[in-house]
Amino acid sequence: MIPTASPADFRVTLDVVRGCLLGLALGDALGAPHEGGLLERLVWRVVGRTRLGERRWTDDTQMTLDVVESLLARGAVHQDDLARRFARSQHWSRGYGPGAARVLGRIRRGDSWEHASRSVYPEGSFGNGAAMRAPILGVVYACDAESLDDAVTRSAVITHAHPLAIEGALIVARATAAAAMGLAMREHIEHAADGAALAPYRARLRIAADWLSQNTSVPIATVRDQLGNGIAAVDSCVTALYLAVSRLDSPFMTLHEAAVALGGDVDTISAMAGAIWGARHGGAALPAEPLASLEDRDRLERLASDLARIDWSRSGDGPRR
Repeated sequence: MIPTASPADFRVTLDVVRGCLLGLALGDALGAPHEGGLLERLVWRVVGRTRLGERRWTDDTQMTLDVVESLLARGAVHQDDLARRFARSQHWSRGYGPGAARVLGRIRRGDSWEHASRSVYPEGSFGNGAAMRAPILGVVYACDAESLDDAVTRSAVITHAHPLAIEGALIVARATAAAAMGLAMREHIEHAADGAALAPYRARLRIAADWLSQNTSVPIATVRDQLGNGIAAVDSCVTALYLAVSRLDSPFMTLHEAAVALGGDVDTISAMAGAIWGARHGGAALPAEPLASLEDRDRLERLASDLARIDWSRSGDGPRR
């Protein structure tokens, strides 16, 4: 069973929300130039800065903002509203994967999300697109494990209905919640390894827990080989968790450098790890220089502030403003 705290032990503060949301966006924006092969990197050199010279973020942040804005508008994960927002926001320049683009294109043309998500992948996508937007739900519902799991699952199935995608999103959200509440992260990973429903996650979580218990530096090549660095949720979620936890006592940029060295799906792994790190340390601990050049910083700050004003611990009766 994953350790939890009661609402009396924890409140969602602005600094925690800022840390999670800005940490995710900053990890995403810093990781994006290192994503993919030569062609993808050349494309990002063209589109990776705004007209004001800001660092652009990708679909990882865009879909997270869609989740936040839908939560603020509806007070909970409203799947139809969220699906419409996902579809409306989708644009090739944000780096959406081809499968996600097809699903969202169908929704935009009037198809139901229930049909669209299965029409491209009959068993549902097992990519990490649901996990990359899950951290903020981990913070919002940190003290209510049942509501957290429900919210993450309801958000995930709109585009990523495969059990591997859903469990990856749950692992990332629960880890973000644990980080926000100040729980012992090595203990959290050990509990997660025991409680994971699917064998591939149990195996990877156990590897990560063993590495952390040894308290030694693990070569990035070993992390890549044993935990993965790909776009599948099973090859990136535990990787991001391990990177964040193994570098919780290091500066944010040390975490980013490790994600770049890891290669593969750099922006998403960096976004998930950045959200976990940010939830633990808060927004004030994020590096000022890259944060100052982050795209749409004012919007991110405003949404974090709006989210932090709501008492989400009363989820059974609806959030209290």
